[in-house]
Amino acid sequence: MDATLALPLLVALIAIALFFDFLNGLHDAANSIATIVSTRVLRPQYAVMWAAFFNFIAFLFFGLHVAETLGKGIIDPSIVTPLVIFAALMGAIFWNIATWIFGIPSSSSHALIGGLVGAGLARTGGDAIVWTGLLKTVGAIFMSPMIGFFLALMLILIVSWIFVRQTPFAVDRKFRVMQFISASLYSLGHGGNDAQKTMGIIAVLLFSQGYLGSEFYVPFWVVITCQAAIALGTLFGGWRIVHTMGSKITKLNPMQGFCAETGGAITLFAATWLGIPVSTTHTITGAIIGVGAAKRVSAVRWGLAGNIVIAWFVTMPAAAAISALTYFAVALFL
Repeated sequence: MDATLALPLLVALIAIALFFDFLNGLHDAANSIATIVSTRVLRPQYAVMWAAFFNFIAFLFFGLHVAETLGKGIIDPSIVTPLVIFAALMGAIFWNIATWIFGIPSSSSHALIGGLVGAGLARTGGDAIVWTGLLKTVGAIFMSPMIGFFLALMLILIVSWIFVRQTPFAVDRKFRVMQFISASLYSLGHGGNDAQKTMGIIAVLLFSQGYLGSEFYVPFWVVITCQAAIALGTLFGGWRIVHTMGSKITKLNPMQGFCAETGGAITLFAATWLGIPVSTTHTITGAIIGVGAAKRVSAVRWGLAGNIVIAWFVTMPAAAAISALTYFAVALFL
């Protein structure tokens, strides 16, 4: 598989990448709709349609900086082969499916990055890694939930002060409408950041096979198919994780849901424009914890939040290990 790839095998690899993108939407649908469902503003079946639409149109609002980071900022594009891409995708897909089955809100983004790192290390060792890009991404693991936490915390305090003289019923009614806006923004951020990761994978595969010429770029057909795949995945939902994100961590009302989604959306917009592949799961979890902590510290189920944090730390090395094992196993038969 290290030589120039036959067209049917290339198409099969692209299909596997799009399947990962679909799983990303399925796995991370909860990040976009957890709060709007848990506050009963929308039923799950309508919420996923709402989120899927904004997932799809996200390419109209963002550049392709995240795709470029994934394509050439995690591992050296010159060592990329079809086997490297296959192993990376297998590591990410296996981890995504396992965590989806058990309802664990782990990060599809960092599963993919872990898969790339594992495959790159298996192929050429440490020289394969673009350390500046990888360290920037790992740093975002810690920063994105903290930023989401503090933005949501500040928003809930500001909004509570503004509406202090209004009745709970009036506030609830206003924010039921405003949650449509915040959920739309978060879904845009989700589609903008997450779909670009698969774009980067497909583009670097095409580049490695000589289909893009001497310059790395992301073809428009790759952009459209990746946005469609993640939107389709979102349509199929992910109720197990919605339940964890929307109700098990802390109970939310519409005002809290609005603040959590808005804080998370601001974080995602900034990261996407900076080309940083952050985790939507990390971001919205930090924001939900932030609004829960603003109510009172005991309102957050810290034991469950701690389990989610452990899953964050395990995701990249677990996906990397699966990816490396896949690389070595397949290489034995080539």
